[in-house]
Amino acid sequence: MSYSIFQSGRSRRNGTFHNLESGIEEQIESLRDELAELTRLVGKSSRHQGEKIRSQAGAGYEELLGRSEDLLRELQHGYERGATEMRETVRKHPLATIGAAAAFGLAIAFLARR
Repeated sequence: MSYSIFQSGRSRRNGTFHNLESGIEEQIESLRDELAELTRLVGKSSRHQGEKIRSQAGAGYEELLGRSEDLLRELQHGYERGATEMRETVRKHPLATIGAAAAFGLAIAFLARR
């Protein structure tokens, strides 16, 4: 008789374990589904952020390129003005220009000799 009591208790426990095991498997499957959805959402969000950052970087690059072109134009105009002023100075004061060039040449020769 005691054998039948243990047997019935064992079958009840096996049924409970089976139910518990099924519940755990369902929870694991549910967690897998939620994790897959979360992974999809994170991927979508990161793609969106990547596109946004790429767009901002492109806009920044275009702005930087525009500024550098403006700066280059300003430098070219400054160089042209300086060259024009130098030509005018040489035309107005040819002897002073020759004297300055000679003094500069002597200073270079003196330094090179040492």
